[in-house]
Amino acid sequence: MPASQAAVGIRQLVPFAALSATYFAHIGFFNPYLPLWLKAQGLPIVTISLLASVQSFTRVFAPYAWGALSDRSGERVKLLRISAAVALVASTGLWLAGGPLWIGLVLLLLFTHTSSMMSLTEAAMAHLVAGDWGRYGKVRLWGSVGFLVTVFAAGAWFEHFGMGSFPWWTAVTLATVLACTWWLPNVKEAPHPHATTPHEPVGPALRRPVVRWFFASLLFHVMAHFSIYGFLSLYLDSLGYSKTTIGFLWGVSVVVEIAWFWAQGRLIGRLRMERWLVICAGAMVIRMAITGGLGHWFAALFVAQAVHALTFATHHTACIAMVTKHFPGRLRGRGQALFTVTGYGVGGVVGVLAGGALASRFGFQVMFGAASGLAVVAWLCARRVEKLERSEAV
Repeated sequence: MPASQAAVGIRQLVPFAALSATYFAHIGFFNPYLPLWLKAQGLPIVTISLLASVQSFTRVFAPYAWGALSDRSGERVKLLRISAAVALVASTGLWLAGGPLWIGLVLLLLFTHTSSMMSLTEAAMAHLVAGDWGRYGKVRLWGSVGFLVTVFAAGAWFEHFGMGSFPWWTAVTLATVLACTWWLPNVKEAPHPHATTPHEPVGPALRRPVVRWFFASLLFHVMAHFSIYGFLSLYLDSLGYSKTTIGFLWGVSVVVEIAWFWAQGRLIGRLRMERWLVICAGAMVIRMAITGGLGHWFAALFVAQAVHALTFATHHTACIAMVTKHFPGRLRGRGQALFTVTGYGVGGVVGVLAGGALASRFGFQVMFGAASGLAVVAWLCARRVEKLERSEAV
C-alpha cells in the first residue's frame, strides 16, 4: 500500500478508535455499577438481576435488526449516529423517579440502541481495515483502555460521592459516544461486487456447514465466558478476597487484552484464523478449570486472568475475521449482528441464567466445571471449522 494511502487509512481509523474508547468507557462504568445504583434505589436482589439482564435480552434481537437495516441502506455511520442520539435521550429517563417497571422500560430503550453499536462499528470499519488485523488491534485496544479508565475512575467516584451521580455518568459518557459518531467518515457502503441484488439474502451463507459450525463454536465459547463476566467477583468474594484484590484481578485481564491488541499485528498472522479458534477454545478449557479448581491460590488466578488475552482478545479478532470473510459487502452488517446475537445475546442469556442456577444449587466450583465442559464443546466445534476450511482451500 502506498504511504499516502496508508496515511489516509490511519486518519480514517482514528475516529473509530475514539468511538471504541468512548463506547467501552461507557460500558466500563455502566455495566459494573448499574446493580449498585439499582440497589441504592431500594430494589431487591431479584428485581436487580432481572433489570440487569435486560441488556442481554436486547442483544437477542436488536443487533440483527440494526444490521439488516444497515445492509439494506449501506448507511452504517448514519445509523450509528441515530442509535447514539436515541440512547442519550433515553438515558434522561434515569433522572425521573419511577419504580422497577419505569426503569425497565428506560433500560430496554437504552440497550436496544447501544447493544448493536459495536456490530455496526465493526461492519463500518471492516472495509478500511481490509484484512490488516494489526491495524484492527490498534483500534480495538482503545476500547479496552476506555473500559479500564472508567471502571476504576467511576469506582473511586462512587466510593467517595455515592451512587446518586450515576445518571450524570450515563449522560456524559453517552454524549461523548454521540460526539465521536459525528467524527466518523460518513461513507455509504456500496453493494458487494458479486451481489445479485442490493439486498443480498443471508440464507446461502448460513447454509454453509463451515459457517454453522463457526457460530456453534462461538455460542459455546462465549456461554462459557459468561461464568467470568457474571460470577467471578461473587466467587472471589466468597473465597475471602478483598475488593482491592478482586479489582486487581479484573485489571490483569484488561491489561493483557490491551497488550494483545497492540501486538497482534505481529502475531496473529502466523496462524490461520480457524486455528486460532481452536487454540482459544483450548485456553478457555484450561482457564475455567484453573479458576474453579485453584481459586484459593492467588498465583493460579493471576495466570487464569492473564489467559484472557487468548480467551477474549484473540478469539474476538479471529471471529471478526471469520465474519468478514464469510459475510462480505452488504452481508457484513447482518454477519456482525449474528456474531453479537449468537455470542452475547443467546450465549449471554443462557450463560448467566444457567450459571446462576448451578452456582446457587451446587456452588461456584461446579459452575466453573460446567463452563470448562462448554469450552470443550466449543473446542470440538472449532476443530470442525478448521477441517472444513482446509477442505475448501484444497
